Amino acid sequence: MKTYRLSFFYALMAGIFMVCSPVFAHHGGSMYDRNRLVSVKGTVTAYDWANPHVMIFAQAADAKGSIQKWSIETRGGPNVLSKAGWSKDTIKVGEQITLIGYPNKNGSTNMRLQKVVFTNGMELYPGSE
Repeated sequence: MKTYRLSFFYALMAGIFMVCSPVFAHHGGSMYDRNRLVSVKGTVTAYDWANPHVMIFAQAADAKGSIQKWSIETRGGPNVLSKAGWSKDTIKVGEQITLIGYPNKNGSTNMRLQKVVFTNGMELYPGSE
């Protein structure tokens, strides 16, 4: 009976770790180059106010004039951004904004947001690190 309980305990712990490990892996930011910031001035195509991270999608012209589609991840979900003064109506589709953040190391058009600058000069930050 003692062996059965010990085996059950180890199997249960292994199952918990297998289920929880993707959660811990998700919250890393190693895919972003934290040694440089990029600035993208573009038009918002979507603003997803949802967990686990609020996402901003925008189109912006590159140096050659080609349109690029950007995916911008904030450092938190709606709860974190609400505490920093954001709401689901903060950014509107079709709005021109400047997005400043850490680019993806692989060169794709993704970034981790550090700041939004609106056309009226207002700056908004996504909350805690």
